[in-house]
Amino acid sequence: MENNPKDRLHGITLETVLTKLEAHYGWERLGEKIKIKCFTDNPSIKSSLKFLRKTPWARAKVEDLYLITRFRG
Repeated sequence: MENNPKDRLHGITLETVLTKLEAHYGWERLGEKIKIKCFTDNPSIKSSLKFLRKTPWARAKVEDLYLITRFRG
């Protein structure tokens, strides 16, 4: 894989990233790890995706946590 930051999750959708993180941590713990309102106040995949797609800094935090967690497959 290239060192280009945009390629670090090549082929993995934001929805997949978020779904796996939520399944692994749950909303409460995810909200503790990344303090954003879409994880703490009435969280859902749909509302979180909408926010993350519009907010690059928050999306980067979610992607970083995904890479740290090192899900496979």
